[in-house]
Amino acid sequence: MTVEVKLPKDMELVYKYPDSLTKKDTHYCPGCTHGIVHRLIAEVLDELGIKDKAIGIAPVGCSVLAYYYFDVDFAEASHGRAPAMATGLKRVNPDKIVFTYQGDGDLAAIGTAEIIHAANRGELITTVFINNAIYGMTGGQMAPTTLPGQVTTSTPFGRDVRIAGYPVKMSEILATIPGSAYITREMVTDLPSINKTKKAIKRAFLTQMNGLGFSCVEVLSTCPTNWNVSPWEAMEWVKTNMTQYFPLGTFKMTDAVKALKVR
Repeated sequence: MTVEVKLPKDMELVYKYPDSLTKKDTHYCPGCTHGIVHRLIAEVLDELGIKDKAIGIAPVGCSVLAYYYFDVDFAEASHGRAPAMATGLKRVNPDKIVFTYQGDGDLAAIGTAEIIHAANRGELITTVFINNAIYGMTGGQMAPTTLPGQVTTSTPFGRDVRIAGYPVKMSEILATIPGSAYITREMVTDLPSINKTKKAIKRAFLTQMNGLGFSCVEVLSTCPTNWNVSPWEAMEWVKTNMTQYFPLGTFKMTDAVKALKVR
């Protein structure tokens, strides 16, 4: 439902609740940045005028209930299978705008094969990948993206790469695949990075809308609860620690994607 706001003649509306979001109370922990990314996606859907054409795919993980928050059509996929479901929905509904919203366990562990093959086929879908370096929903265990030395409930002495291997850099991997058209890594820790992430999400959707190939926006996110820090400290930890191993930037942008006008 859209609420019309009447302003005095000398005032301009610069901020409003996105039409593509519901008014459902959040289940996310205080300081979690899932909510920020949800809003950015909703704003992009509104601005591109694709709310009524969008189909989202919810994962298994902290954002398993994402369909509560978006006022667009949504489906729930089995753990890691969001790209496969998105592929099917897009192929039988080519006029729809299909996106998956996935965490590091869903995408980079049980769903690794799904996302790689979807990208390799150049599926016309968009993925928003939330990387908070930990399994949030199940109690804070080590994730594929947990940093070397990072303490989790399953690595109480820190991640030992000799035993557990190294964190998986999904954006770098996806960027090597021919079917990928746009792959980038961003964060949402302050206003400049939030604005940059929104622009990246919009470019990703425009990539799909123009039939240019697979697109993925990785977002470095926070998990204050399972990191055992305050929300403010979590933001700083992303900046000072996560970006050292997961550098921000665009890892692939085809010339056709680069030519898109993104405001």
